[in-house]
Amino acid sequence: MPEGHLVHRYAREQDAALAGQVLAVSSPQGRFDPRPYDGRTLRSVEAYGKHLLYHVDGAPTLHVHLGMRGLFLRHDDSAVPPRPGVRVRLAGDRAAYDLIAPVRCEPLAPERVRALRDSLGPDPLRGDADPDEAVRRLSAARGAVGAALLDQAVWAGIGNAWRAELLFLAGLDPDRRGVPPRTAGELWALAVRHLALGRDAGQVVSDPAAPDERWVYKRNTCRRCGAAVRVWELGARTAYACPVDQPPG
Repeated sequence: MPEGHLVHRYAREQDAALAGQVLAVSSPQGRFDPRPYDGRTLRSVEAYGKHLLYHVDGAPTLHVHLGMRGLFLRHDDSAVPPRPGVRVRLAGDRAAYDLIAPVRCEPLAPERVRALRDSLGPDPLRGDADPDEAVRRLSAARGAVGAALLDQAVWAGIGNAWRAELLFLAGLDPDRRGVPPRTAGELWALAVRHLALGRDAGQVVSDPAAPDERWVYKRNTCRRCGAAVRVWELGARTAYACPVDQPPG
């Protein structure tokens, strides 16, 4: 599933390429009604966690969640014909974006946009995120910190890869319960810094000196100390941790 850094990257790129333009909107697949959006001006593209929001003049907000398999294809020539399986094509003067296999692609009235925002925790990549609220929500979580980080109502945009790498950087066992505010604040600072690096690079960056490497995520051994990586199920996803650098307890 694309995590928050990639969703923010999509938003930044598409906003730069399409905002302020009259869109040609179509649904080659036929599973989306493009009529409320076709021929209208896109004001902005916004990312919140793993959600994309397209704000279009005189139309409901278009909400996209990519889910596990969703992706965008970009065409620098808007005249390139889309594939038959494209859910939505958004075309401007200089580029077109084809949305394929999203789990959500729907119009949202203002009250539903508010409800979506209210359901999400602070997003480390948003300038309006409240660090104190982020600390409060994580500190208040009763379960394991590794499960809490995947809860989008705690922090928005964190997925399994970031969970593994951020907890490694913080030296926290994913099974740990009862994270104090100071530790939660340190983890939030790590998320703010590293997700921004990931957004800019287009991939998870947990070590700026070796951006293509991971510390524990999907590794057999810890890249720092060489210990065998612990692998188990936590929060319905596979967890990864180093027993030396993230000691239990």
